[in-house]
Amino acid sequence: MGITTALLSPVWLWSAHLLLILVLIPTLLHLPWAVLLRERGIQHLLFGSAIILVLMWSFRAGISPGLSIHFLGMTALTLMFGWDLAIFAGLLALIGLTLTGRESWEVFSLNALCMVVLPALISYAVLRIAEQKLPRNFFIYMFVCAFFGAGFAVAISGLSYALILWLDGVHSWSRIYQEYVILLPLIMLPEGLLNGIIMTSMMVFHPDWIRTFDARAYIDEQ
Repeated sequence: MGITTALLSPVWLWSAHLLLILVLIPTLLHLPWAVLLRERGIQHLLFGSAIILVLMWSFRAGISPGLSIHFLGMTALTLMFGWDLAIFAGLLALIGLTLTGRESWEVFSLNALCMVVLPALISYAVLRIAEQKLPRNFFIYMFVCAFFGAGFAVAISGLSYALILWLDGVHSWSRIYQEYVILLPLIMLPEGLLNGIIMTSMMVFHPDWIRTFDARAYIDEQ
């Protein structure tokens, strides 16, 4: 994922800028600024996660411009920090990636929406639906929220790029399907496994790092 060159028409770029501003306003207002400024541990964890995302997003594979695939990791961040801090960390990572020249400032907003905001909100929606509709169970949290949520988030993120490139006439749908859409299932499984392994490791060694995991509800009351 990630459109590295200005492939799109100005209407898409300016629409993305406007939409990102509308998303950033409630995100910045919802951020726990007092806790973030007070707790050095959270700062280190947040900025460390952003650096890991920069490294992860730097490795990608693709054929045609705009049709690249890489790990996202946004589901793990959403489960760790909640949707607001996950978006904040993802934007920091995208800024770092753009400063290094791996992404273009012209399409920063579009990449932010498709690669950061959308996967974070999808992951958070899966978490909330699981909490409301399914029993509070450790394995449900792991397999539904971490594994399935990650696979679903990366699929929706990839499809959003594909639809935008098709609607704007950058590539034909047959080309997008053959070079990109057909490969999305191949990234969904490893994306789910990666996020599942990360969350399992943290639940074992550092459960206090996970903002959305309540051990009393998921473990102690079983």
